[in-house]
Amino acid sequence: MGSSDLSMVLPRVLIVSRRTVRKNKFVDFVGEYHLDLIVSYGAVPVIVPRVTGVHMLLESFEPIHGVLLCEGEDIDPSLYDAELSGFAPEELEEIRALHASDTAIDKEKDTIELRLAKLCLERNIPYLGICRGSQVLNVACGGTLYQDIEKEMSKNCSLGQRVVHMNYENYDGHRHLVKVVEDTPLHQWFRDSLEGNKMEIMVNSYHHQGVKKLAQRFVPMAFASDGLIEGFYDPDAYNPQEGKFIMGLQFHPERMRNQDSDNFDYPGCKSAYQEFVKAVIAYEKKLSCSASIPKSVKLDQEIENKRKVIVRSFSIARNMYSSGGGKVSGQESELQVGAEFLEANTALSLQQENRLKQMGATVRNASTYIERLKMNEERERVARNIIGKMSVGQLSDLISFYHMMGQICSEALEKKLHDLVVITAKMHFAATA
Repeated sequence: MGSSDLSMVLPRVLIVSRRTVRKNKFVDFVGEYHLDLIVSYGAVPVIVPRVTGVHMLLESFEPIHGVLLCEGEDIDPSLYDAELSGFAPEELEEIRALHASDTAIDKEKDTIELRLAKLCLERNIPYLGICRGSQVLNVACGGTLYQDIEKEMSKNCSLGQRVVHMNYENYDGHRHLVKVVEDTPLHQWFRDSLEGNKMEIMVNSYHHQGVKKLAQRFVPMAFASDGLIEGFYDPDAYNPQEGKFIMGLQFHPERMRNQDSDNFDYPGCKSAYQEFVKAVIAYEKKLSCSASIPKSVKLDQEIENKRKVIVRSFSIARNMYSSGGGKVSGQESELQVGAEFLEANTALSLQQENRLKQMGATVRNASTYIERLKMNEERERVARNIIGKMSVGQLSDLISFYHMMGQICSEALEKKLHDLVVITAKMHFAATA
């Protein structure tokens, strides 16, 4: 199989680009480390450009077997914290001046990535969020963020607990300590690098924001010394072999490398991508298998409810027909539904007609039939009311009158039938003569 054929069958991982300015023009880019790791483990990265209107075109990127969201600017705080954390205008200006490249909010990127994150959560599509991507995941599930860790969090920590989460002077070389939570995926990946019972590793850091309130569905995997959550996952949506993977990492394992070589700081650094792609591959296989198996047509909930109401209407009609009863009290509205359906569908196929008959729908102009039943019921009610007020003598006279009328009707009917037989015989004789 050629390389071109191979690319057609590999699962697809969507990655949203980041916008920058180059030669006075906007340029979209994605860090090559992400792309290299995705390809090396057997998936194809599909870059979603950060351009206006793309959030309305996400269906065009189907099939989606995985989503990796990584670098980017600060998420619009109105999406999680309407009060802007109570910062004074001068504090906001100070934050913007210090972190100029990150505080220019990109609402289009926010919209694209939040839609993708929610799509993954709805369909259980594997999702890996790195740095900003972890924050997007948390916000998509109802969590909140520190808009500036130093101003909101660090000032409340003791000197020994404070952590530098952004060091512009030693950008790629800066590391800080995190404590790994036992029995989490992060623990499994870095197990061989943990010294004794310390459960600690050193990670890089490129952020001035972070998770404040973790969404309820997630479980922390690592904490910095100041208490900031550095990694989390959904334990109910984590099983890479079965195509399940929902996770966020605040640090960048793909960039935790020796500055003099491409060697990783720890063997476990590449595990996040390896397990993520493993889940992507499993998800794609599961999706392919389900697509190849014919499925019965599923109605949406509203149509399914209507179908059940119509079936019940026909069942009531069938029971009334079978029992010979004419009562519709308490069931009038239910019968009306079936009547309206029959009258609205004037061009049913023979198969549909037979199916409806099996369900008890034997009357075509059903509303007229229901009206007649209602009229008969009303007449019976009035008659019972009048008769109930009559005396014994009146009732006896009424019975005698109807008995006499019955005899007269019987005699008249017998005479008419006799005359009809005679006429038919004469016509037959004349035809054969």
